Amino acid sequence: MAIKNVSLVYDEKVNINRKAIEHRATWMGLTYDEGVKAGVDAEGITRRAIARTGLFHGENDKAMCEDPTDMRQFADAFLDDLGKSTFQMDVTECTKDDLKIEFHYCPLLAAWKKQGFDDETCAKLCDMAMDGDRNIAKAMGYELELTDTIASGCPVCKLHFHK
Repeated sequence: MAIKNVSLVYDEKVNINRKAIEHRATWMGLTYDEGVKAGVDAEGITRRAIARTGLFHGENDKAMCEDPTDMRQFADAFLDDLGKSTFQMDVTECTKDDLKIEFHYCPLLAAWKKQGFDDETCAKLCDMAMDGDRNIAKAMGYELELTDTIASGCPVCKLHFHK
């Protein structure tokens, strides 16, 4: 697998946001790594903490929607211009019942690669990080399909939120 995670956006606000996300991803990756070295259930602990974070953010997103069953309202709550630029997102479908997003860049993955994590570990860290999005979906009453990830060698991450 050859991971390609290339940024095409150069903007001061985007770069500041990416650095903040990279900083948090560095904490996540190194905390996971130290847990593995200590012989604890590092993956389980990390997943549970990230899942709780996702539920918290999902409840906030839900509160911002007049009709949480309408994914167009969820998209407005979940996606802002800075976030879309940070991850170089393209919304490929946004209807009442479906939200499909492609991510062309991942600052979390950039951080993990800078820390020297191998591709397999990066893919595992990515999957753990996606527990946040999975639980945002859960809090909203949705499902999330993650079919492709940059961390697994795909050109983009594909997220499909649906009922």
